[in-house]
Amino acid sequence: MSDQFTPAEQHADAPLRLFNSLTRTVEPFAPIDPGHARVYSCGPTVYNYAHLGNLRAYVFTDTLRRTLLWKGLDVTHIINITDVGHLTSDADAGDDKMEAAARAQAKSIWDIAAHYTDAFKRNIADLNILPPSEWTVATDYVPQMIEFAKKIAPAHCYELDTGLYFDSSTVPDYGALAGGRDDAAHARIDPVAGKRNPSDFAIWRKSPPGEQRQMEWDSPWGKGAPGWHLECSVMSEARLGHPFDIHTGGIDHREIHHPNEIAQNQAYCGCTDAQPGFTGARWWMHNNFLVDRQGKMSKSKGGFTTLFSLIDAGVHPLAYRLLCLGAHYRSELEFSADSVGAALTRLKRLIMGVEGLKARAEGVTWQSPRLDYLRANLHPKLAPLLEQFDAAISDDLMTPRALPLLEETIAIKKVPVDEKLCLIAAFDQALGLNLMHLTRADLRLTPRDAQIRPEEVEAELDRRQAARAEKNFALSDEIRDALIERGVDVMDGDPMRWEWRLKLG
Repeated sequence: MSDQFTPAEQHADAPLRLFNSLTRTVEPFAPIDPGHARVYSCGPTVYNYAHLGNLRAYVFTDTLRRTLLWKGLDVTHIINITDVGHLTSDADAGDDKMEAAARAQAKSIWDIAAHYTDAFKRNIADLNILPPSEWTVATDYVPQMIEFAKKIAPAHCYELDTGLYFDSSTVPDYGALAGGRDDAAHARIDPVAGKRNPSDFAIWRKSPPGEQRQMEWDSPWGKGAPGWHLECSVMSEARLGHPFDIHTGGIDHREIHHPNEIAQNQAYCGCTDAQPGFTGARWWMHNNFLVDRQGKMSKSKGGFTTLFSLIDAGVHPLAYRLLCLGAHYRSELEFSADSVGAALTRLKRLIMGVEGLKARAEGVTWQSPRLDYLRANLHPKLAPLLEQFDAAISDDLMTPRALPLLEETIAIKKVPVDEKLCLIAAFDQALGLNLMHLTRADLRLTPRDAQIRPEEVEAELDRRQAARAEKNFALSDEIRDALIERGVDVMDGDPMRWEWRLKLG
């Protein structure tokens, strides 16, 4: 889907209200520039495949972007690619994740970055997430990072043998985003000799004496590489300007990474006294964790679940998107074989419902409906559903309330089918499930470990049909049971005839 709605084409009555992590309240949203929202999203560190918990953040951000479009706003959306600077701890200890991955795989760091960037972009496409207005890559902005650091260093930084560090005591209300300065909260940060405060963080990390990194640059503080936190401040300011409207990320960024960005932004603009409330973005928004029964999903645990592994198990990626939409973005979401299986079943029912309507509406145009047209022309039974849907997504992206309205629209009786399809298409532009184009057959993905090929299944079902026609029910049952044993569900009386049996976990 492209950004099809324009401000002239769309207006919805419910005021948009969004949760702001800065104030811990839901507040009415209005962009700084009327009609145009500017959004920055922390992107992946491309040293490994994104796990499903990482990807939940981008389903959330995409839902936010689609909602802003629904409300008639133009949107400029930036997602960064971190290919340097992110250490194996959250702050200033450990190895650079990219350098470590390159050594472990005996590849160049540039090859590692290219491979996992491509993999992440494939995940984004598979989840029907709108590509950003621009991808920004950290290594493309190192000169700007050095200039940024030179400007803030005199008043806010100090130099150690290991690098240039930001003194967090030089900005007011450091850590307010996380709930205030709390040194105990930084206990998980490995200490660095010479740091003035536990919460101080690296702006520039010097290459150790006698060691050459694959990625290093000359700077006033010696040869080395920028700190992880610096890149987002620099790239958001370069592409969106400060202040911009919304900065998004996972809730784990709320405690260290984003407070450090805010401190840098305050130092750079010189607003620490004149504008103590300045943070770089007006809204900071965070999605909650995806959890399994062992706790938060994390790459560091090993064996993490990726979207690729889900697809290899025969699960369509949009089932995972639907699973995410079924919970509010600020709530923890449990991932299990049962939950994703239930989401796949729900997606199947949605697609079957839409396919049935499309079959009844052959030749009817329903794509890209204008909401002002819908408001003026919807059937009286459908008009309240449009207003309820708008109210739901306008209430801090309340997709768990919006999804049942989509299902109710599909099921409602005695309503012109073309109007139903127009409304469903409008809803789906906000939800991003691609319902108007997917077919039920698209959901039948072959598991990577399938013991039988699809064409063999079809041949066996033809043989079973012949056995049933000859009333040889013993052979018919034998074929059915053999297929079930090999991971195939036989569906008598269904035009699809069969589906793969999911085996997850």
